[in-house]
Amino acid sequence: MASASQTHLVNEIDIHIGTPNGSGSQSSNTLLLKTLFRMGLPVSGKNFFPSNIAGLPTWFNIRVSQNHWLTQSPQPDILIAMNKDSWVQDLKKVKTGGVVIFNEDLKLSTSEIRSDVQFYGLPCRQLLKEVTDSAKLKKLLTNMLYVGALAQFLKLPLEIIQQVLQDQLANKKPLLKANLDAIDAGYKHFESIGVLQSEYKITPILEGNKNKVLMDGNTASALGALHGGCQFVSWYPITPSSSIAETFQKYCEQYRIQEDGKKNYAILQAEDELSAISMVIGAGWNGARAMTTTSGPGLSLMAEAAGLSYFAEVPAVIWDVQRAGPSTGLPTRTMQGDISAAAHLSHGDTEHILLLPATLQECFDFGQTCFDLAERFQTLVIVLSDLDLGMNLWTSDNLKISQTEYDRGKLAQKDFAPPFQRYADLDNDGVPTRSLPGNGIPDTAYFTRGSGHDPSALYTESADNHKGTLDRLKRKMETARKYVPKPTIVESKNKSIGLIAYGSSDLAMTEFMQRENCESSQFGYLRLRALPFTDEVENFIENYEHIIVIEQNREGQMFKLLKSFTQSDSRKLSSVTHYDGHPLTYSILKQKIE
Repeated sequence: MASASQTHLVNEIDIHIGTPNGSGSQSSNTLLLKTLFRMGLPVSGKNFFPSNIAGLPTWFNIRVSQNHWLTQSPQPDILIAMNKDSWVQDLKKVKTGGVVIFNEDLKLSTSEIRSDVQFYGLPCRQLLKEVTDSAKLKKLLTNMLYVGALAQFLKLPLEIIQQVLQDQLANKKPLLKANLDAIDAGYKHFESIGVLQSEYKITPILEGNKNKVLMDGNTASALGALHGGCQFVSWYPITPSSSIAETFQKYCEQYRIQEDGKKNYAILQAEDELSAISMVIGAGWNGARAMTTTSGPGLSLMAEAAGLSYFAEVPAVIWDVQRAGPSTGLPTRTMQGDISAAAHLSHGDTEHILLLPATLQECFDFGQTCFDLAERFQTLVIVLSDLDLGMNLWTSDNLKISQTEYDRGKLAQKDFAPPFQRYADLDNDGVPTRSLPGNGIPDTAYFTRGSGHDPSALYTESADNHKGTLDRLKRKMETARKYVPKPTIVESKNKSIGLIAYGSSDLAMTEFMQRENCESSQFGYLRLRALPFTDEVENFIENYEHIIVIEQNREGQMFKLLKSFTQSDSRKLSSVTHYDGHPLTYSILKQKIE
């Protein structure tokens, strides 16, 4: 065994855990992540799992960074190897001077042993004999052994581990003792074999995560929808968006039941995606704030009804957690591949407002923003999250709750001057006045038209009228440019190279900007937060000599939209793409930009 030859920084470590899918490792990995978080450390965790039920390799990556650089590292400092099938490829990635903790029962071939890393074995079968007689429980507790071993190696506080485990097993208390015993067995084994003092230093930071949360984006999205006044959700299960609807229901059961026991919300699991979005449109027509959750394949199935929302001008929201495609693609991998489809979902000249969250706070904030925009502009709004943001755990400041009142848009009032014209543009902003059923104003009733209609909502096939309607809908989108969230911008001094990105790519972009811009200030950075593009986007492109658009899809979908929908010189724009299903990292970004 080789001793580590490099000096390691305090609170800078990457841990890579390889296990078989379905082995129960998620509980152990989350336990480690939450322990580090409660120690006050800047930490992130990324779960990479296959779409089968069990057997194939799965990985969990933990990064601690005192600089708050929390993208995945391509070269882990510590490998926990519990899966023989992925052992060889996992071992190749470990840094020189790194550490490998492995299951001795796998009988790994010595020909695959590297001489430049330290190896420490865990005789899992032997250690678990003293913990339980249950064969089923032994399989699950194997993962708790490496928690104990790593705790001893990094000197993690056992009391914090115990507290986190008690919280995780609050509803399964009979299992608590066995799990604690397994952690203790791994810990004591590493003590007994005389493991070298780790050069990796993990030191608690007092109140380091005070007023912070460790949360996944889907949970923040569900809370945002709750705060944003969502009253109706219809959905069809699909990875990776299902947990938004499930979490929304959980919180509604806590906070949306009146004193008389009546629910002031409705949640329906539809028979398919087309039914789900159609129900949303029906609820939106009735005045409810309504939403469906889906991913790429479901978004495709919603196309026909998306056009109805746009043309009949009924508020609706689709929350799309993107995954790798086309087709079924890689259901448990991340991408930003639905941009083009979402921007023009449906047929004909359809155009939609898109929101692009990048943080937990924005997932929460856009839970109200999406409904405000949908009702103000009487149209479909599509929120584009992705699997990395939605399903992985992120460290964030406590979610700030906006006190902004809901924007219900133009609603018919009792003092309106007849006749009521549902699709008339009275102030030339493209947005008509809508009327809600049961508003007590009989003269504002109308028939909703998904076919040709005139300003009074009467059926017509007039060529001039149809052209006028499409022109007005375009004018509405121009007005929306003034209301959608503006981009965030970091300017450079010399205005040489401007970088444009969006969504979860921001994590890698932030690390890149801090590492590469500390001296030269060569790069400016604009993070898109919405379509249609605002004036700030046009100005940023205009002010830089060269623009690089970074995104996680093959075709450069946002790059093409920027060329189509901005007036700037498109020759300035270049495209950098990443589309292997794994989140964008600093190292990949640096290589591609160079």
